[in-house]
Amino acid sequence: MGRTVVVLGGGISGLAASYHLIRASCPPKVVLVEGSKRLGGWIRSVRGPDGAIFELGPRGIRPAGALGARTLLMVSELGLDSQVLPVRGDHPAAQNRFLYVGGALHALPSGIRELTTPRGKDPDETVHSFAQRRLGPEVSLGHSSLEADHIISAVPASVLSKLLPTEAAPLARALSTITAVSVAVGFGHLVPSSEDPGILGIVYDSVAFPEHDGSPPGLRLTVMLGGSWLQMLEAKGCVLSQELFQQKAEKAAATQLGLKEPPSHCLVHLHKNSIPQYTLGHWQKLESATQFLAAQKLPLTLAGASYEGVAVNDCIESGRQAAVQVLGIEPNS
Repeated sequence: MGRTVVVLGGGISGLAASYHLIRASCPPKVVLVEGSKRLGGWIRSVRGPDGAIFELGPRGIRPAGALGARTLLMVSELGLDSQVLPVRGDHPAAQNRFLYVGGALHALPSGIRELTTPRGKDPDETVHSFAQRRLGPEVSLGHSSLEADHIISAVPASVLSKLLPTEAAPLARALSTITAVSVAVGFGHLVPSSEDPGILGIVYDSVAFPEHDGSPPGLRLTVMLGGSWLQMLEAKGCVLSQELFQQKAEKAAATQLGLKEPPSHCLVHLHKNSIPQYTLGHWQKLESATQFLAAQKLPLTLAGASYEGVAVNDCIESGRQAAVQVLGIEPNS
């Protein structure tokens, strides 16, 4: 009887693991378990009433390096080559970044910077410490029951720690402390279809796109909210309504970009705990968990954003690496 591998979590990491497992020369039986009604995790694309694609999660990938190349290979294998929308390094969208401070937008450098600052002496460092050491205190103040032969966990570490049996308490403790190129038809096609502390960023998704009714081209923005503003609202017991987020976003666009007209279409989506925040000592905790799994010979492999990177490329690679570990050999791609 062949092997059975259960993949916990149908986000991009779990899907990548499943993809590489079934492409093996002698693939195991793969059972994908997902708790929600759809696959893809934080990746989700929807089409607006005018036909425009809106990304409710990641909007693209960086194709640089080995991880980027592997992601692009998977995009090609999925038949999405013709849908890739490349952004050149010299394109204004790739170069222009601004910081809103003191009631005005300030351009940030886009080239080589701070190369003369020596490397820190500590093996691990907080984002605040890194920013303060390299960019100064002014900048740093802005940071803040299934039977299977093997299981690949692609769920958050905090969730996995609660699912483990009592005999795996050391692993559960280690995991519980880990707090851890766009696509024209929508980034969701990678998965099966199915000053103001609150403003984290405003991204121009598109500076102009034609309307189906013949009206002039429009502007499409993504306004990211969160940080201490959201944490304070939750602490006060406030209702986190779509109306609240939309009002906050429209105010930011009006104040920072001078866009006074209300939007013709607005999509609001709340991502709670979507990006793991690695704390000091994260790598040591991860190594401890890995060593425990190896020592106890547990048929469990970890994958996902909670461990070795939060970007889409990192998550896809973690799924691939999990498949490699289970198969004992490199998959076909």
